[in-house]
Parts: sequence; C-alpha cells; structure tokens
Amino acid sequence: MTETENNGRVTIITVTHNSMQVLPTMLYSVPIGTQVIIIDNFSNDLEALKALCSKLGVLLIENSTNEGFGAACNRGAELATTEFMLFLNPDAILMPDTLNELAKAAQRNLTATGFNPRIERDCGEPSFNYKSALLPRSEWMDRGWPNADCEVSILSGCAMFIPRIHFLALGGFDTKIFLFYEDDDLALRLRKRGPLVFVHDALIRHSVGSSSGGSLEVATFKEWHLGYSRVYAMRKHGLPFPFIRSLIRAIFKAASPIVLFSRHKRAIRWSFLKGIVSAFSDTQTSPKNENT
Repeated sequence: MTETENNGRVTIITVTHNSMQVLPTMLYSVPIGTQVIIIDNFSNDLEALKALCSKLGVLLIENSTNEGFGAACNRGAELATTEFMLFLNPDAILMPDTLNELAKAAQRNLTATGFNPRIERDCGEPSFNYKSALLPRSEWMDRGWPNADCEVSILSGCAMFIPRIHFLALGGFDTKIFLFYEDDDLALRLRKRGPLVFVHDALIRHSVGSSSGGSLEVATFKEWHLGYSRVYAMRKHGLPFPFIRSLIRAIFKAASPIVLFSRHKRAIRWSFLKGIVSAFSDTQTSPKNENT
C-alpha cells in the first residue's frame, strides 16, 4: 500500500464474487490509510477472502446470497462516512496518485456529481465509455481518452468516484438491476443533478471481465442479465421500442457465422435472447417507478 494526501476523504467500495484471482493486486494498490469495504456476493473462495481482508484490515461484508452488483454497492455505501466513495472493480489497479487526482478534480468541479479516472486496459489501450444504449446518438462521444479533463455523457462503472451526498440523495443504485446498465442508469440520474467529469490525470488499469472467472456458466449467466437489464433500463429511461431494438441486436449478434460452429458462442447468444424475452414478459417490472 502507498501513502495518500486524502486519508479520511475517500472510501473504496468493491463487490466480489469468486474474485480472489485479481483482488489481492487491487488491494495492494490502495493507499495506506484508505478505508476499503468489500461486499462479497456469496463466493466459493470466502475463506481465502476473509484471510486477505483480515491481513490488510479491510472491512468485509458477507452476503448469504448473490444480491447483484448494485444492491451490494448500496450495502457498502451505507457503511461509508467519507466525503467521497470510489466504486472500484476488484480487477482494477490504482496508481499511487489516483485518489489524490480524483479528489483534486472534485475540488475544481464543485457542482459535479460523478467522476471517472482515465482507464487503461492491461494491453495499454484506452478504455473509455463513450456511448450507451441509454443515450441518443447525438450524445455519443469520440472513442479513446479525451486529451484533458472534460464533461462526459456517461460514466464507466469499473471506477465511479462519487460525492457521497449525491449518491445518497438518489438512493444509490437501482436494486432491480442485478447486473449491467446499473452504472449507466446511476450516471444518468446523477447527471440530472450536475455534470459528470472525466479526470485525465487520474489513472487506473483494468483487466476487463476477469473479476469472476471465464467459465461458460459464468458467461451465460452474465449474458442473460445483459439482455434483461438492457430492456429494463431502456424502458426506465423512456427510450422507444426497447424490446424490438434489443431483439434486433440479439438477432444481429446471433447471425455471425462463428456462432454456427461454436457451442460456446451459441449458448451465450441464446442466453442474451432469453434475457431480453424475460424482461419483455415480466409484467411485475415497473421501471419508471424506480429511483429517478
């Protein structure tokens, strides 16, 4: 762990689910004295996780079931008392000055409600959330990192730096979204209260998609929720024809020739389609009544 100028101002909140392969590297990148809260969503590697958290003085909350990403984040936020919260994926790595740069950016942008650092993939390529299914094309941004701090249309969920006051005012993440689009949904609700800001000098590295393993079971589970959450979130934010547009996307993805020759790909595409159909047929869902 490294030193920081912002001890006591930032709490890092991380959700784990069988994430021990990547979590230690993330935790060892956290500055000394920074509070870390881990909410574990019913992992198989819990004993190793408990030993690591005990060694590093990390607060661990053990869920008896997998509650989903947003619900787990909300549970962690309930325990945080600092001015800022950084919702950080377990497969991300902080640089020594990341938290300092984020806090300084917040001081420069007092009306801002959410921030993203500059996110770099393991290979060194930029990772920048320039578009979303919840945004009109007119609000899509250019690919790649902006050259300087700037206002952005959406945030990436792997490292969301949020003033606690704004997060609590919105009621946190929408717990009806189990996985995927919960970050886009929260970012758009935050944007109604103030601008979202990209912080160029704050850097993290992100091993995309490596926090819960890469088995077919995990992949199909995630793809079902990707389809379900897409329809739910589009309906919630009033986008036209969410089911039809998502169904067309599913058909387009399934039409790839590689799907015909890959059982793995077929299972994933089928799960995505089933998630979309389930969202459409779920008459109990009333997204427009959720926290807005």
